[in-house]
Amino acid sequence: MGRLLIFGLGYAASVVAARLDDWEVAATGSAGNLDFDDRDGVITAIDRATHILSSVPPDEVDPVLARYGAALAGGGTWLGYLSSTGVYGDAGGAWVDESAPIRGRRQARNRADADWLSLGARVFRLPGIYGPGRSPLDRVRNGRAHRTGIAGQVFSRIHVDDLAAGVIAGFDASPGAYNLADDMPMSQDAVIEFAALLLGIDPPPIVPLDMLTPEARAFHAENRRVANLKAKRMLDWRPVYADYRLGLRALNAMTSPNAASAAPPIASPDQR
Repeated sequence: MGRLLIFGLGYAASVVAARLDDWEVAATGSAGNLDFDDRDGVITAIDRATHILSSVPPDEVDPVLARYGAALAGGGTWLGYLSSTGVYGDAGGAWVDESAPIRGRRQARNRADADWLSLGARVFRLPGIYGPGRSPLDRVRNGRAHRTGIAGQVFSRIHVDDLAAGVIAGFDASPGAYNLADDMPMSQDAVIEFAALLLGIDPPPIVPLDMLTPEARAFHAENRRVANLKAKRMLDWRPVYADYRLGLRALNAMTSPNAASAAPPIASPDQR
C-alpha cells in the first residue's frame, strides 16, 4: 500500500486521492487531516510518505517549499507538483511543449515550477481544469459566462478525471515536466457556445475586453496550444475526454439526462 501526502487537498488533488482506494492518504488544506502549520505533524507525514504531491499555488514564494523544502530535498520519495501551462506565456497561438521557454507573466509560478523540477519532482503543467461542478456548463447555467469575440485566440483545457489519471500514471515516470492537456485547443467563445447549445439556451453576450477585470484581461492576452505528446509517450497516458465536446457531453449527461433540445452529433476527437 502506498502512502500519499498531499499539500493542498483542493478540487484536482481530491480527485487524485479518490482514485487511490487502497492507499493511505494524508493531506493539508480545509478538507485534509493535517494542519499545514503543525510542523512536527507535517514532518512526520513527510517521513512516512512514499509519494508527495503539492497542488498549492505560490504567492510571492511557494509556501510548501519555503516551509518544508529542506525536508523534501535529498530523499527517495516520489515528488509531484501541479503547475500551470501559464508558465509558457503568450505563444501567439503556436503549439508549446515542455521544451518551450518559461516566460509566463506570473514570476512566482515560474520560480515554483523551476524549484520543484530542481528537487526531482514530476511537474504536471495544467491548462484550464474543468469537471463536475466547475465547467462552462455551470457558468452558462448560472449566468456567469461571457464571450469576448476575440478572433484567433485559443486555449487548451483538461478534464479533472484525465488530470488525475495523468498524475497517477506519473507515479512510474522519470522526474521532469509533463503537459497534461486535451487534444483540441479551442477558443473560449466556442466552448461557451457549445455549452449553451447542450443546455438548450442562447449563448451569453459578448463582453468587450475593456469591460473585464485586469486579471481577466491579462488572461485573454495569452494565446497558445499545449502539446501533450510527451505525456502520451512517457506516461502511457491518453485523455479519455480528448476534446471539450466529449467532456462537456459527459458532464451534461450527469446533470441533465433529459436535455431540452437534441444535442449535435458527436465529433471526431481527431479533429484539430
